[in-house]
Amino acid sequence: MGVVTNWLDADQQRDWRAFIEGSVRFVDLLDRRLREQHGLSLAEYELLVRLSEADGLSMRMADLAKSAYYSRSRLSHRVNGLEVRGLVQRESTSDDGRGVRARLTDEGHETLRRAAPDNLRTVREHFVDAVEPEDLRAVGRAMRAVSERLEQ
Repeated sequence: MGVVTNWLDADQQRDWRAFIEGSVRFVDLLDRRLREQHGLSLAEYELLVRLSEADGLSMRMADLAKSAYYSRSRLSHRVNGLEVRGLVQRESTSDDGRGVRARLTDEGHETLRRAAPDNLRTVREHFVDAVEPEDLRAVGRAMRAVSERLEQ
């Protein structure tokens, strides 16, 4: 008995490939511009954003890993790089002394403040303004549905 494969029809295949090509090219553009203009990778930028939005500009490493969809070891490696550059500082938690928090430094906050407008311009120009408003809402709904499915 052979394996039954539920192949995509032509329209599904077209839309799937458009999603892959568009998302890969767009993420590459964001990453390239951040590196060229601010010396940050997109992944580093996103970590700085998450810290900037957290209470006290800091998060437990475990929570930061979860919010950024990183393994703890991968996050530790990323934070090491940011820490060496003075953008993030690790500190022991005051509640139990065993946990570690990552905190956005003043230099990290300033780096993010300079990078954010350029990143926003790229997002607007190549994503938000390139897509009709109703399609943008549909993309948001679709990706939230994918995320919810993956969390189950």
